[in-house]
Amino acid sequence: MVQLAFYAFAALTLIGAFAVLFTRNVLYAAFFLLLTLLGTAGLFVLASADFLAIAQIMIYVGGVLVLVIFGVMLTHKPERPTDASSQTPNRIASLNRVGTSLSRVLPVLVAGGLFMALYTLLRRAHFSLLSRPIGWESTIRTVGKQLMTEYVVPFEIVGILLLAALVGATYLAASPTKSSPHAAR
Repeated sequence: MVQLAFYAFAALTLIGAFAVLFTRNVLYAAFFLLLTLLGTAGLFVLASADFLAIAQIMIYVGGVLVLVIFGVMLTHKPERPTDASSQTPNRIASLNRVGTSLSRVLPVLVAGGLFMALYTLLRRAHFSLLSRPIGWESTIRTVGKQLMTEYVVPFEIVGILLLAALVGATYLAASPTKSSPHAAR
């Protein structure tokens, strides 16, 4: 049963990732990214990493993906129809075709090389956790204890840095207006 769930979540993740790669519509790509992130969260649950699964859903699905979808919906501009008089000469069009084919082959070669490197690395690795028996144990209590005992100083420093970044972004985003009611006094 667990293997069936693993294969279902892995298929959901891979199908969503390939759909993100091959779709031309940015909004559809964002929705397929939702499927990919949900499949990844499911894989985290199966790996007994429930804290990571919850963080995956809350941070990426709940925050980042919603921001991307709103950004796409607010900035989407319809494509303009092309004029027949603005056609490029044959030589420039053939150069564009060569550039297009190169721009499609190069990412495939880089991705294939990265895949082979990661595959050989994983084949040669000896994972000690695979020999342990499978058991369900919640990681939330462990992560909470470590964040509040061993890692409390880095946790607080990250909180202060994020607060400073938020205040700085708010200051930079605020546009100074000359006709402010306080400036007239």
